Amino acid sequence: MDFLENNFKWFFAFLALIIIYKFLKDYLSHQNNNKFLSRNDSIKSDVLKIKLQAYERLALFLERISLTNLLTRVHPISSKKEDYQYLLTQTIEQEFEHNISQQIYVSEECWHFILTAKNSNIQYIRNCDISNTTSTADNFRELLLTKTIKEASSTSIALSFLKNEVNKFTSL
Repeated sequence: MDFLENNFKWFFAFLALIIIYKFLKDYLSHQNNNKFLSRNDSIKSDVLKIKLQAYERLALFLERISLTNLLTRVHPISSKKEDYQYLLTQTIEQEFEHNISQQIYVSEECWHFILTAKNSNIQYIRNCDISNTTSTADNFRELLLTKTIKEASSTSIALSFLKNEVNKFTSL
């Protein structure tokens, strides 16, 4: 009888250890899962902040290269219209270079709109006075301002697309 009692004690002790092990394993697994989800949420939150900053920078870029804003901010440095055209296009290119890394945070389609706006503005500046009706930088600037006020700009289209894209992923 002592032998059987001893075996039952060992059996119940072994069974208790298995049950404790199972509960601890499940508890620790649950805790790790919660930490992982919490960390994952934190990472998603950080990525969202970085993405929003990228969109903000690109919105600022589009505002800065919009022809009306560009022409009021960048004044001719000489009386030659060619020098002014060069200065305007270089300003746009420099603004673009400062923001080129933001492309990794936006969709391909959005980046395409940004590139199109930049290239359209440069092309517009180069082709604005194709008939050579202006001879000075100031006259060229006035002509550009007059024409840009009358037409829809590629920067406003790109900015509108950018805003819509931000609204899509912030409303989720």
